[in-house]
This record gives sequence, C-alpha cells and structure tokens, in this order.
Amino acid sequence: MSAMTESPRLIILHKQSTSARVRFMSLGDSVLAFSPVPETSALHDEDYSPTVQFHPTAALRAAEKELDLAEGALEPVPEFCIWLDTPAGDQAVLLAACTTIDPPFAAAEKRGGKFIAITEARRLPTIERDILRRAYEHLLG
Repeated sequence: MSAMTESPRLIILHKQSTSARVRFMSLGDSVLAFSPVPETSALHDEDYSPTVQFHPTAALRAAEKELDLAEGALEPVPEFCIWLDTPAGDQAVLLAACTTIDPPFAAAEKRGGKFIAITEARRLPTIERDILRRAYEHLLG
C-alpha cells in the first residue's frame, strides 16, 4: 500500500429533483475538484479500503468556500468512496451533491467551469471517465 495523500478529491454533481437529470461540475479539463489527477493514476479495485477513511465534511466545507457557496450547499453522497493509486500515493475520491434546486452555474463559471452530462465526458482523460462511470453507477443504485 502506498502513502495516502492528505485530502480527498471531489466530484461535484447536481441531480434535478423533478427529472433526475444528473450533471457533473467540470472545471477546465477535469471533473475532479480542484485539479485533475495524473493520467498515470489507476483505480484501485472496488473493494479496496485503506485503514484510514475520510469524513467528507471538511472537504465539502472547503469546496463550498472555494466556490463561494453557502455552507450546506454541498452534501456527501452516502457510501461512495473510491481510491486511486497515484504517483503521490493513494487518493480518495468522494461525491458531493448540490443541495440547491438548480446547479450553481455561476459558481462553476467563475472557476472557468460548467455542468456537463456524462455523455459530454468523452473529452476527459480515461481515468476520469472511469471514475465518472463508477460514480454514475453508484447514483443509479
């Protein structure tokens, strides 16, 4: 097992309550807030679990602050945590769902981002498409 990096990456999503439409926040060329992982990174097996786990609250509050969102604008998606093997060590990826009726488009735009459907993720690196696939499968149940 390699060393663990200090904080988890987030995939920020919005699920429309009326239509169940799911969109992911894309910031530049990545859906991982707030920077992409090296393309040499690899997904650990789905049952991989290091001895240390993250509580998502600190990462969510930091993301809200970074995006200038109100506290509580993001909530963790339960039971989702995947692990990446990166050159810097193990990296956790968590899902954060927007609690607002509509996606925070302005917050994404201020960071040069936007909200995309999974079908718009073809331009992303393979590792990020694989991460999104796992996230989407988790959301579908």
